[in-house]
Amino acid sequence: MSLSGNYWVRLFIADDVGVGKTIEALLVARELLDRGEIKRLAVLCPPYLCDQWAAELEQKFNLEAVIIRSGTVSALERHTPPGKSIYQHFPIQVISIDWVKSDRNKHQFLQFCPELVIVDEVHGAAEAVARSRGQQERHQLLREVAQDTNRHLIMLTATPHSGIEDAFRSLLGLLKPHFREWSVADLDEPKRIELARHFAQRTRKDIEHDWESEPCFPERETADDAYPLSDSYRRLFERTYAFCSEIVRTGEGLEERKRRVRYWGALALLRCVMSSPAAAIAALEARMRGTAESEEEAEYSSFVFESDLDRTDDETPTPPVEATQATLPESERRRLRELARLAEALCGRADDTKLMRCAEVVRRLLQEGFHPIIWCRYVATAEYVGEHLRNELSGDVQVVTVTGRIGDDERRVKIEEIDADRPRVLVATDCLSEGINLQDKFTAVLHYDLSWNPNRLEQREGRVDRYGQRLKGLSLAKREHACYSKLGEVHGAGMATDKDYFGSSPSGKPEKRGSDAGTLPGRSNRHG
Repeated sequence: MSLSGNYWVRLFIADDVGVGKTIEALLVARELLDRGEIKRLAVLCPPYLCDQWAAELEQKFNLEAVIIRSGTVSALERHTPPGKSIYQHFPIQVISIDWVKSDRNKHQFLQFCPELVIVDEVHGAAEAVARSRGQQERHQLLREVAQDTNRHLIMLTATPHSGIEDAFRSLLGLLKPHFREWSVADLDEPKRIELARHFAQRTRKDIEHDWESEPCFPERETADDAYPLSDSYRRLFERTYAFCSEIVRTGEGLEERKRRVRYWGALALLRCVMSSPAAAIAALEARMRGTAESEEEAEYSSFVFESDLDRTDDETPTPPVEATQATLPESERRRLRELARLAEALCGRADDTKLMRCAEVVRRLLQEGFHPIIWCRYVATAEYVGEHLRNELSGDVQVVTVTGRIGDDERRVKIEEIDADRPRVLVATDCLSEGINLQDKFTAVLHYDLSWNPNRLEQREGRVDRYGQRLKGLSLAKREHACYSKLGEVHGAGMATDKDYFGSSPSGKPEKRGSDAGTLPGRSNRHG
């Protein structure tokens, strides 16, 4: 990229996962610093990415950054001269956007805002839909940052368009206010040219065809791999499905709030049963404990669907299931106890055919020289899978489990402690799907639980499938219950949204997901 004089950078970089958005943004920052056009810069990012940004600044650009978030502000203020703000004193800042977005913290930042602001994962700061207060606060902060037309602004995300046109246009409006009024699907040529000066999206194909003389990303090959449900697992699922269908149907006569509670509770319980017997037990025990019924309706969708905007909560979704339990008569609670007994009888046994097939796939990947990551939806499932693999695999194989129950720093330490000279398996929840690059130690991905959000799948796979992958091979696979087959349609629609607007899916080509009942949507990716 060439920067002309007297040009204020307003840039939206929406490259594929793993292409190098961070490096591109920091190359611009380095040039602006070296020219003397800026003296200070701030990176606004989710809190779990602060350490990674600070490391990138130091290791690749020799820029020593301070991290500004709730746990660091007091110490930074003690090292700031009297009468100055930390935003004035420290030239290179990495700031938790969720800390600085609040009314209490944002005013001083806006008063002394650096000349360049880089915003990572900016899709989380699009204009909010109803009930997303945190997202709306992020968007309002960026609108105030962008109001100064003399400020450089670079926005980064691999998922610029969530399917909500107004949200995407709200981000474009941060570049130039009149962009917000444009219908991206109906731009004429002059508008396309103007937008192209500010919006950049490079796919993997672009990099390989136009920039490199040989492939630099692992080639993705699709494959389906089905496992049969055992009689006992099928019995658990079918009885759970029948129970959930019935409580939704019988709840139609209840007031609207209670109907919605039952709906979300049923979805949450089904997701747990499809994940693992361990997650099912955790959810069923929560239901049987029960809680006092709240008079206020809570927002339960976040416990069921993975968000693009925030780190996914990997704990068992107890709030919706407990709230549902409070609406049930004793006869239906007895049915829950029976479901719990069926789940307990499955745990760790050969009848858990999902777990058994996972172990087979992991053994095969290890024999072929791959080092897999196994992605799970819930902590209970990850711990269950990790324990089984530690018991089943040879003692030389390292099996490490990382979930949201440990902090960011401890997660990084656990990854760093893995011996890259020995066979290894990582079992993780989505707490690791953003923020930590894992390509140096892992070369395969297995989705034990298929995410209901296609963008989340790209984030998971992007931890290892990245530009400059030094390892020889990459293999990705999905393993799921037959009842997940319809999700292929949802994932296809999500990928199509990006393709319609930008000419490619996030992975650089259209995705094909399995859709036949009785099969598991799967993908196996290899290079070499």
